[in-house]
Amino acid sequence: MTTTGTGRLSRTLTARAARVVFGPNADEALDTELPHITEIDQAHLVMLEARGLAGTAAVAKLLTEIQFLRTSGFAELRGRPAPRGLYLLYESYLIDHLGADVGGVLHTGRSRNDLKATVHQLRMRAAASETVSGLLRLQAVLLGRARAHQSTVMPAYSQFQPAVPATYGYYLLGVAESLDHDIAGIVRAGEGLRRCPLGAAGGAGTDVPIDAGHTAELLGFVEPSSHAGYAVASRDTLLRILSAAALAGLTLSRLATDLQLWSTAEFGMVEFPDELVGSSSAMPQKRNPFLLEHLKGGAGSLIGAWTAAASTMRGTPFGNSVEVTTDGVAPVWPAMDRLRDLTQLAIAVVAGARPRPDRMLTAAHRGFTVATAVANRLVAQGIPFRVAHSATGRLVTELIADGVGSFAEVPADVLSARLSAALGADVVLTDHDLDPAMVAGATRFGGGPGRAPFRAAHHRLVRRWRQRVRQVAAVQRRHQAARQRLASAVTDLVKGAS
Repeated sequence: MTTTGTGRLSRTLTARAARVVFGPNADEALDTELPHITEIDQAHLVMLEARGLAGTAAVAKLLTEIQFLRTSGFAELRGRPAPRGLYLLYESYLIDHLGADVGGVLHTGRSRNDLKATVHQLRMRAAASETVSGLLRLQAVLLGRARAHQSTVMPAYSQFQPAVPATYGYYLLGVAESLDHDIAGIVRAGEGLRRCPLGAAGGAGTDVPIDAGHTAELLGFVEPSSHAGYAVASRDTLLRILSAAALAGLTLSRLATDLQLWSTAEFGMVEFPDELVGSSSAMPQKRNPFLLEHLKGGAGSLIGAWTAAASTMRGTPFGNSVEVTTDGVAPVWPAMDRLRDLTQLAIAVVAGARPRPDRMLTAAHRGFTVATAVANRLVAQGIPFRVAHSATGRLVTELIADGVGSFAEVPADVLSARLSAALGADVVLTDHDLDPAMVAGATRFGGGPGRAPFRAAHHRLVRRWRQRVRQVAAVQRRHQAARQRLASAVTDLVKGAS
């Protein structure tokens, strides 16, 4: 056993328990957490010196050593055992190299509780920014492809059955609309990242006269947390962002389901180039769009991550808790990385998918997708809708029984005569009433694929996309400006002490 460095305990964890809790060493955390910890330390030290809570000489020595570690990629700490975790490994290194009178001032006015909460905020801030940027790139591809295929007629499907005429561009526009809400959800959830937990200390603030606002500003936060207990107890912002990310994954999985179905030989409405498909080890004729399966499966992993995180946090006390701050948070990071990768796959498959307009139009014809429009045409001629609906349904049944594959195979005047006889009233259909392209184009109301509503929806989404791109860029500029201010403050302090 070795001493712990604290006056309360005389021994550390057993070697076996330490390996279970902290791992054999801290190398992974050196890459994922220590860059954030050291950035926080720089801001904290600048604030301590400004408040007169730490001497300039000691602060300058600490900042110099911390910068050395950052520049070296923390090489001095790699491979070392971490029997008390990453932070204490790092702090012990500073004390060993600089002495307790210098290294020992670093933790003034704070706790590992508020430090860890701030690390999580910074780490999620980067992950959320990258996620939103990726989803915006995907939305741009969807909007561009939607405009290009605004007039590529295909069926809209209901319960996997051809329902009404639409267009491939209209379908993609709908996915872009769904993604717009997903992005909005992540942005809203990310509002919680505006507050800096540093200053909350162990969960009840501190009597050390720190300036939490100064530290928050140096780290690019808008404001410090106003309640220390909440700041260290809750990781609800992380859960909310993960929940919104899981919803984005659902959107991608539903898109992938449709593209996979439409690319089957039975449908043949969409093709993918060689670089987006795989082959079979045994069946030489196969072209497997397996990237779509990754999109579908990845959505499940995002749901699983949220479930694991929420289940672990459920029933924990509302205070600092390892279940929340360690085990509960653990699923969040790989899930955010997974969504980033899934988004890149989605960009590739949406951009690379090649619709086959001939097969799409044939599917619209053979699915009798203009049947509802035919019934509506009868309504316009004085027939009650339910009567028109029934008569049109019987006509489709009779045509199929006669071996007719679509309305297009029968002249409009013949269909008019058959409906007139069935209804006991004169009704007239035209070629336009039986053309899926004309029917889709006539849907001017209710947000359909008609030219005017399509353009209105597309324009609105493009406008919102541009606004979001500007917002993301503004936030990124704020964070970059904060990093530059912090770097300048560190440089000035170190130079001034030399």
